[in-house]
Amino acid sequence: MKILNVFLCTSVLGLGLATAAYAQPAPSSPYNDTSCGSWQGDTWTPNGTCTGDVKRHAKVEGTITIVKGHLVTVQQSTGTVIVDDTPALNNQFTGKVAVGRRIVAHGYWNGNNFYATMITTSDSTAP
Repeated sequence: MKILNVFLCTSVLGLGLATAAYAQPAPSSPYNDTSCGSWQGDTWTPNGTCTGDVKRHAKVEGTITIVKGHLVTVQQSTGTVIVDDTPALNNQFTGKVAVGRRIVAHGYWNGNNFYATMITTSDSTAP
């Protein structure tokens, strides 16, 4: 009898967890470079397929001063910007993210947060 109770409790718990996991939708990316256009050097070229609430394409250029997990601090002549490079990491478009590297982070602003979808090495020598 004790074994039957354990089996029933385990089954109900498993069913409840499976239902909870199923009910939660997978997070969707608000932006995808390859779906909406492409970067030609440092210029964004839209392809016209993305309409509606599309994030504005932007870039941040400067020198990496701090790397903490998926957050990269970039020093610019006007101050610092913290870049979330999670989308670029997921797409494997970051190269080596290291302090001292001059970069151009391509991506989008969402509120006050910049999300990089691609990070390239900057050719510029100006800070």
